[in-house]
Amino acid sequence: MTMPTKSKTTATVWVVEKDQVRPRLDHLTTEEPLEIRLVPLQKTVAVTMRTPGADFELAAGFLYSEGVVSRREDIRRISYCVDGEQRHNIVNVELRDGLIPDLQPLERHFYTSSACGVCGKASLEALRLRGCPVIPSGPTVTAEIIYSLPDKLRAAQGIFTATGGLHAAATFDAQGQLLNLREDVGRHNALDKLIGTALLSDELPLNNCIILVSGRSSFEILQKSTTAGVPIVCSVSAPSSLAVSVAKEFGITLIGFLRGERFNIYTGLQRINAA
Repeated sequence: MTMPTKSKTTATVWVVEKDQVRPRLDHLTTEEPLEIRLVPLQKTVAVTMRTPGADFELAAGFLYSEGVVSRREDIRRISYCVDGEQRHNIVNVELRDGLIPDLQPLERHFYTSSACGVCGKASLEALRLRGCPVIPSGPTVTAEIIYSLPDKLRAAQGIFTATGGLHAAATFDAQGQLLNLREDVGRHNALDKLIGTALLSDELPLNNCIILVSGRSSFEILQKSTTAGVPIVCSVSAPSSLAVSVAKEFGITLIGFLRGERFNIYTGLQRINAA
């Protein structure tokens, strides 16, 4: 039986500083492929480069975000592949009896990078056709709470502290209390892990939560947040134009460039009390 891969890898690096070269040990974020299979169909629906850890939650969150499953009960069992030996880079997801998912939208995911998923290949129309509802109004939060979120996220990022090369996604309540956090080399994977954790714990939709992601807000980040019912999405960098379009159509408050005591509100100003 193979051992699961760790989320950190040790490597020797040479530090060049003030015309001197010295070796030292460094920690790198592990990046390896994860294949998601549906059984008994024996159908591979995605291969994504990810940081090992919370693989079952990643698979569940991905399938939920893509509309393959719509509730916890749609998933009968999740396990690593056992084909002569246990393979920790292949996850088998067994769906409930009678569930025949439409897999055509998943063809674009046969290989996704850790950097930005399949940015630009999906469409706003796909979300409309899935019948995703507009996010309910509320909650209202103060600017001070929004200001506080990045420091809380960084303080909770254990792997990032060791490697310096990892994205994160976190949920907070309306008072700014950290509820959950997941890390991955890809920010869309981190969000899938976060949503998958909520799905498997029967905590969806996240109608009273704030999500903060490191990096920028892409279409995929807003797509996943929409399916999870998240009313407020924050990022420390800029959103894409399609991300703003999704947020506007589905009633999400979208915040970008959240740094220090400053941020931009692109949609959903009514949820932020800045006075």
